[in-house]
Amino acid sequence: MSEAPRPLVVWLVEDSVIFRRAAAEVLAAEPGIRLELAVGSVEEMLAAVDEGLAPDVVLLDIGLPGLDGIEGARRLRTLRPQARVVMLTVHEEDAAVFEAICAGASGYLLKPLPAARLAAAVREAAAGSAPINGTIAKRILDRFSSLPPPPVGDAYRLSAREREILTALVRGLTQRECATELGISPHTVDTHVRHLYEKLHVRSRGGAVAKAVRERIV
Repeated sequence: MSEAPRPLVVWLVEDSVIFRRAAAEVLAAEPGIRLELAVGSVEEMLAAVDEGLAPDVVLLDIGLPGLDGIEGARRLRTLRPQARVVMLTVHEEDAAVFEAICAGASGYLLKPLPAARLAAAVREAAAGSAPINGTIAKRILDRFSSLPPPPVGDAYRLSAREREILTALVRGLTQRECATELGISPHTVDTHVRHLYEKLHVRSRGGAVAKAVRERIV
């Protein structure tokens, strides 16, 4: 008999006691998810890292007392680069969105959000997707359209298909959604994504999206 898959280890960092308790109840009831930590500050999260704990996915509020969520994401990505970080916020400011992406966030969701969406975001992030609120995804695309044209030339030598996939990743599509939109197989998308990581010199989807935003690659 095959062993059951290891549950996803999730941390929740949220200073609102009401939201933290409600979210913790939702996640604790989800099969395949183990809520290991639910705290109200980045400092408490970093203390858990110092103790040797390692999450798969961190749900991280931006507006925290002390160190904010963006600095928390930046430090966590250095200490636990394999962890996927999904930012939670009640704000939509463009500066915060881009700073969070550049800090290594894998997703960005607006509160309040349905309980089912919270659990789905954890699974999407763990699977390598980027859970992003639709409103925020549109703001990212609008921001791209307002930027001046990128410099002539392509230092990363991306193919046309790789550019299409990178653009889709920035829009928040999952790899399966990319496959459907482009009319190719999920396996082909996965191959292109791995090539993207190699060419962009990154190790994660968040890193690829952050580089695309910073350097206006797409």
